[in-house]
Amino acid sequence: MTVNNNLSKIISFVTSKGFQIHPDALILMEKIQDNYFQIIDDILLKKKRKKEKSMVIISDDIKNFSKFPSYEISNEHNNFELLNSETSSITEQNNKYKYDNEMIKDKNFFSIKKDNLMKYKENIDENFKIIYDSNDKINSGEGVEGYTSLFRSRYEKSLKILSLRQDSRKVKKIEIAKQLFNQSKINYNSMSKEDLDNSIFIAGLVMSKDIKNNNYDITIDDQTGLLTATTYNEELKKQISMLTVDQMVMIEFENNPKRRKNTIKNIFSLDIPDRIPNRSKSEIFSILISDLHIGSKFFMEKEFQNFLEWLNGNGDNKEIISKIKYICICGDLIDGIGIFPNQDKELLEKDSYSQMDHAIKILSKIPKHMKVFLIPGNHDLGRRALPQPAIPKKYAEKLYSLDNVTMLGNPCMIRMEGIKILMFHGQSLDDVIASIPGLSYSKPAEAMKLLLKSRHLSPIFGQRTPIAPEKEDMMIIEDVPDILHSGHVHVIDVDSYKGTLIVNSGAWQSQTPFQQTMGITPTPGIAIAINLSNLKPYKIDFNN
Repeated sequence: MTVNNNLSKIISFVTSKGFQIHPDALILMEKIQDNYFQIIDDILLKKKRKKEKSMVIISDDIKNFSKFPSYEISNEHNNFELLNSETSSITEQNNKYKYDNEMIKDKNFFSIKKDNLMKYKENIDENFKIIYDSNDKINSGEGVEGYTSLFRSRYEKSLKILSLRQDSRKVKKIEIAKQLFNQSKINYNSMSKEDLDNSIFIAGLVMSKDIKNNNYDITIDDQTGLLTATTYNEELKKQISMLTVDQMVMIEFENNPKRRKNTIKNIFSLDIPDRIPNRSKSEIFSILISDLHIGSKFFMEKEFQNFLEWLNGNGDNKEIISKIKYICICGDLIDGIGIFPNQDKELLEKDSYSQMDHAIKILSKIPKHMKVFLIPGNHDLGRRALPQPAIPKKYAEKLYSLDNVTMLGNPCMIRMEGIKILMFHGQSLDDVIASIPGLSYSKPAEAMKLLLKSRHLSPIFGQRTPIAPEKEDMMIIEDVPDILHSGHVHVIDVDSYKGTLIVNSGAWQSQTPFQQTMGITPTPGIAIAINLSNLKPYKIDFNN
């Protein structure tokens, strides 16, 4: 195939996408000896991502993509999107696979064994995308100013979600509501049509809750002030008891001069809407696991090796194994160092680098055609405050070298085969369980439901969960997931709420002395397999 023939095909390909290519760019293409289709396709992909209005590929576009030495898909910084089937067909047109010692080496992708060529091509066709990765947005402020920005962002994002409710158009600032409440005689002639409504609505972040005799007070805050509201209604008291501090609520008051002005008529959390979740078009499985705690004396290595053997086709449920495409690991890959007092007494490996070396040996046994997504937990290396960046590459160089592993921040959202999965390690579950009556570590899915109801992954500030003074609150649940996946509490629990599948994927660490003192009974050694075509979960036990 000559260069001119290749350029002719490139022109046809570019125009078929609705773009044009400048003659100067074509001249540059003549100097490049390979990767024609790959380079052009990625230029188009970049233009779409940046939402560029220009529909012309210019010479600068070619220069930017021709400088790299090997053009590898990068896992660094976690902005990773595997190419779809359309890109796969382009790659096949530019077929430059070379056979060398039973390996196929394509410098644009990664190396695989010759007998796995078909799986490799199928892997290119994977339909997944990183929708959101907190790692990419981390921009910490400082001190009081930083936390002011954080809570301003929380309020504004929450108000945007609230605006989807019909009653939200009636919401008044607390400052205005106070003026209405303080009027001894209401001059109806001076009130707007909106003010003549029977109810007054205000919205704000919960500052405190207080039980007084037979009434329940709740104080909320917006950017204009504080307001305390009261209820004597038993049902409303129960609703307030299930709210966390620092979450957004909307309160309805009766605009009636004969009633106490701050008496609550109704109270609403942001909540997620009732919905029908997405489904994949074909029967594909994703495996959800969490909390390996490699390096701990209590890491269940034998059981995890059973799991790895199963992934490699040695065991029961082969009909599931053949359809596994994704593995999601929801934090606490290693046990870490200095996480809690006297931790060294519980460690098999006394430094984090040894633990990471052990981890890569284990993760490297996962079949290469299975895509692994890994987020950090509170035991992993790096920042512990939420949101957490991905485990830093300087601490896990070898882990980043695994081609089928994508390192992401905590939290993140991934679209797999059309299914949106929100991954969050779950540190805040400690605070939610401690604050809300009736919750326990034995049923973490109930606490996870409250995160969905509050539309926030870590609503409570100032307790056990450290929260960084980010300029933007990245823990808001803006996009409703089809699956919410967490770990942290070491207890398997699966439930659903308004169309969202809730999974706490347990652990691979047996009961620790701390858990014994806390009365926590873990359910380790179990993987959750999700059929993405119907969101049906399967518990697969590797303890035997």
